Amino acid sequence: MASAAPTEPPMCVRIGAWGVTDILMSVDIIAFILGLMFNVLTIGPIWQQVRKKNVLGIYLLNLALSDLLFIVTLPFWINYYNMDHNWKLGVPLCSVVGFFFYSNMYISIYLLCCISVDRCLVVMFPLRSKTRRTARLAWAQCAAVYTLVVVSHIFVLVFDNLPDAHDDTKANDRCYETYPMERPVATFNVVRVCLGFFLPLMVLALSYWKILARVGQSPGMSATVKRKVRLLSCGVIGIFSICFAPYHVLLLARSLAFFLSEDTAPGGSYCQFEQSMHFPFSCSLALSTFNCVVDPVLYVLVSNGVREDMKQFWRRTRTKGDASTLRTNASGRPQLNANIL
Repeated sequence: MASAAPTEPPMCVRIGAWGVTDILMSVDIIAFILGLMFNVLTIGPIWQQVRKKNVLGIYLLNLALSDLLFIVTLPFWINYYNMDHNWKLGVPLCSVVGFFFYSNMYISIYLLCCISVDRCLVVMFPLRSKTRRTARLAWAQCAAVYTLVVVSHIFVLVFDNLPDAHDDTKANDRCYETYPMERPVATFNVVRVCLGFFLPLMVLALSYWKILARVGQSPGMSATVKRKVRLLSCGVIGIFSICFAPYHVLLLARSLAFFLSEDTAPGGSYCQFEQSMHFPFSCSLALSTFNCVVDPVLYVLVSNGVREDMKQFWRRTRTKGDASTLRTNASGRPQLNANIL
């Protein structure tokens, strides 16, 4: 008599039923290529602003570095999705990659807050801010942001009741996709949504509301400057609304569902809710990766210093290239251009 085939153990959430893997992989590939290109192109001109002790340049440099650290993690997630949500790179690397991915998301959020408050001070108190906005203070604020976010995420990794971020039960082999949630993880999710999204959003909205109100009442400000201020204000709020809001709203809904549900067993009401939420939640997480693409484009468009440094950089590069070509043509053979060394 043939033995019965072993039954597959029940799972809370089955991943891949809607082709979400292909969507996530495609989005991450696009974000990796564009984000890397835009941040590398802008980091040089931004550094020139930092050398001039430009306070905005310091914030932009730290934002670019945070975006680059975020971008570095994307190839690992692309490989993860290409393997159909199977993490084959080892447990420690799963924890490290996820740690940098989520940490730099909130570092970017808080740095955007620092920029918005700084812009608000410049517009509201132009004379007083000249003496109080120093490069040393800007560096200290950036260091405080990095320290706060990194320490809080380390704290969660230690006290999340999970042996690691890698779920290898029931042959899942998933990374940061453990279902059902653990209670400490759900608690931390509620806290980080409140402090890592809603609080910064309130700071951003208040800052740019004051900026727009003051700009509208300023008769001495040119129409071009007013347009740039409005562009920056709408752009930053847009980043939050498009890149970060869907992810945090759905994360809050998932966490609250865990606390309100009495049945977290596979097939129960909570797991059914998580199953229905997996596709939109995964799409919202993919959407958040485009923050690293939009940041450099937005601030280059509205920052005169960075844009002018970029023009000068490419003008010098083009001039050197033309001079080298002229020397080569005149002599009949290539000559060494000392300025390129």
